[in-house]
Amino acid sequence: EDNDLEDIESLLERIEDPRLAPQSQGGVSTDSRPLLYVEHRNLNPENELKRYFGARAVLGDQRPRQRQRQYVRSMWLTAPKNTWPRYSKTGITMQLLDTRRGVQHFSFEHHREYQQVQFKFLDAVESMDPNNIVLLLQMNPYHVDSLLQLSDVCRMQEDQEMARDLIERALYSLECAFHPVFSLTSGTCRLDYRRPENRAFFLALFKHLMFLEKRGCPRTALEFCKLILSLDPEDDPLCVLLLIDFLSLRAREYSFLTRLFQEWESHRNLSQLPNFAFSVPLAYFLLSQQEERPELERSQAREQAARLIQLALIMFPSVLMPLLDHCSVQPDARVASHPFFGLNAQISQSPALNQLTSLYVGRTHALWKDPAVMAWLEPHTHEVLRMVDARDALVQEAEHKRKIRYQSAPRNIYRHIILSEMKEATAALPLEVTSQPVMGFDPLPPLDSIVSYTRPERTSHPSNESTLSLFFRSLLPNFNLQGDMRHDGDDEAGAAQDLNQGVNRLMAAMRDMLANIQFQEPPREDNAEGDGDWD
Repeated sequence: EDNDLEDIESLLERIEDPRLAPQSQGGVSTDSRPLLYVEHRNLNPENELKRYFGARAVLGDQRPRQRQRQYVRSMWLTAPKNTWPRYSKTGITMQLLDTRRGVQHFSFEHHREYQQVQFKFLDAVESMDPNNIVLLLQMNPYHVDSLLQLSDVCRMQEDQEMARDLIERALYSLECAFHPVFSLTSGTCRLDYRRPENRAFFLALFKHLMFLEKRGCPRTALEFCKLILSLDPEDDPLCVLLLIDFLSLRAREYSFLTRLFQEWESHRNLSQLPNFAFSVPLAYFLLSQQEERPELERSQAREQAARLIQLALIMFPSVLMPLLDHCSVQPDARVASHPFFGLNAQISQSPALNQLTSLYVGRTHALWKDPAVMAWLEPHTHEVLRMVDARDALVQEAEHKRKIRYQSAPRNIYRHIILSEMKEATAALPLEVTSQPVMGFDPLPPLDSIVSYTRPERTSHPSNESTLSLFFRSLLPNFNLQGDMRHDGDDEAGAAQDLNQGVNRLMAAMRDMLANIQFQEPPREDNAEGDGDWD
């Protein structure tokens, strides 16, 4: 049975293999899928693990048990588990807002019952007690924000398995609410991050892909990254452009990375991001090392790699020394002593640029440890130093760009750094970001949020209490100067009566406190005069 299933799966993979797509008369593939096209089979991490280890090693003895499994909906983003609570409608739906130029704009919506649960969740978060979120999930097991927040708690407690399971359950809950025409694969469906109801989907996808990458499934993580980018490619609210190059290199999808750079460089200036400036030439170099490619294509890749890595070193000289340090590589005397790559290059750069370079080095340094990569990097580093000594115009232009640009980072970059938890980059965050509380279910919400419903005001009014009232409350927890507040506050007679009652309560509380004070007499001793020392 295992062998038959493996044959079927391999046949399906061959059918879906883009390399076997029909060819035109000119020998060029007619596959003209969009850049951010998402393949359903690449969203399942089991498919990637089976390619590495085989179906028998991944699935084990799961198949016989699946025959007795209860019926559950088939999903693309995650596979429902028998251990999960039974699913029932949560009160989340998705609406099609409009269609413009072939692009469909959707939005999640919270019904009234879900809004009530959301208000209880916010109360639980303010209590700073995770047990309150657990209690809320027991009553509402598919409340998305509770699942996201509790996942962060489990991850901080080193319970990675539970943290990952909660994120998958959140994705399952959101996918059950999809609109019938919402497509994960077309690349033409949009969600606006400014709407709070949509943010949970972005965050759940991002946290899920981070777990997938750590699990050793970079190809699946890349597909989820493409999905996030396709939901809002213009604003990129989680700034996954800072991550997609790393996942492409890890998954060995070098052609996708170079295609992304070629198609988006003209209108997105990807070369002005340190991660693209260095990762794209690395991708070209690794393409040139693939012997199965034609020699002409490999030669062109080598030329592109050489040109782009020199431009990257000229534009971002502060990357080289930290990168070599993380790779435990000692530079030669000329590079180590030259001021262009020295400590001044790191000190003189703006804080915003420092965050980008620190994030890139901390995330991707392992990809540069290959001796072949270091051997390729060395001569280009010396060529850049030659251009610097010759006062090449490119060097002067790059220095001018660094001074003008990167004055401050946009909010989505801060959001990405917080979610990535890369210590090298979080240490460089500005005080205005680190000084405010950051919630896992909604880190750094947009300043121009589109709010569809608001949380009702709390019934208690502790801010109206006087300093004297707060003092007595600290001594007598049950004391309340204001008593039961009247709702008809405009009634002057009622207000005067409340004031009199408050004064009477205050006086009664003072008498009660003074009556309960007991002065303890010092112990009497037989020897009144005493012969002890005062020392």
